Amino acid sequence: MTETLTNRLMTEFDRFLKVINHVSDVSAKHPGDNIKAPQLSEQQKQHVGGLMRINHTGEVCAQALYNGQALWAKDADTHAHLRQAAAEEHDHLNWCQLRLDELGESVSQTNVFWYAHSFVIGSVAAFFGDAVSYGFVIETERQVESHLQDHLDDIGGHDPRSAAILKQMQLDEIRHAENAQAAGGIELPEPIKFVMAGLSKLMKYVSYRI
Repeated sequence: MTETLTNRLMTEFDRFLKVINHVSDVSAKHPGDNIKAPQLSEQQKQHVGGLMRINHTGEVCAQALYNGQALWAKDADTHAHLRQAAAEEHDHLNWCQLRLDELGESVSQTNVFWYAHSFVIGSVAAFFGDAVSYGFVIETERQVESHLQDHLDDIGGHDPRSAAILKQMQLDEIRHAENAQAAGGIELPEPIKFVMAGLSKLMKYVSYRI
């Protein structure tokens, strides 16, 4: 039993390293591939880069949340569901990384903290059962969907290449929330939603800048 748990934890540590040290796969396709990169001013590049850095960190958080939940999931189907969602979020991570590279911008220096923070939340959620765990997925994806819309409204007109990426991410997040609800996810209490929203605002504020 101890050896099995040790192996699982080592696997999770390997996943953590792969996310934090992620290098974009330039051969991978993304939704903005067929859209010519726009000519942006330096100020616009920095702003779009800041927004894409927020989304990159958001995907780091998603990876950690799903991995923490999957590690302690009580049901095999739930475990498989969360691993599949994490795999799709990894595509988002790559898309954001590719666009950041194109813009000459770096990822957030705080990603290690946010990964650890989200992994702990995912682990705690799983402790309370699959319904609660799915509830965290639902609320997380709702909040991500909302801030992606804010970013689309902000940059859609002058950077259609980034907008195409964000739009596909948004569609995927909506689907993840719907799937989690269909799997039995419950509505979280309002105080928990409030705390999650506050932490999300802090993440966005910090990641935009560093």
